[in-house]
Amino acid sequence: MDTTIERALGVMLENWDRLKKSQEDDAEEDANQFEASFYALIDEIRDWFAGLEEAPKSLDEAVRLPEMEQILKRLPGELVLNFETELELIVEGETREEDERYD
Repeated sequence: MDTTIERALGVMLENWDRLKKSQEDDAEEDANQFEASFYALIDEIRDWFAGLEEAPKSLDEAVRLPEMEQILKRLPGELVLNFETELELIVEGETREEDERYD
């Protein structure tokens, strides 16, 4: 797996764990950190996809890439749908606007 994606995935998973253990006082800040790290991971994946010689033409093709399989194996179940939604946008060449991101 690409080292920048690996690093971004690690940060995102750490922030997810922190969010899941958050106390009420820290929950908003932890949620914001998680969200930022999730989209940083998505941005790294988007950059990686742009460099592929032959990009997948569907979500099904994309999730079968070894790198995406590795990510999906490590993602908590609660994040799989959001990840696949973002991956589908990447495959389709679309970018989610900031205000359309998950809140």
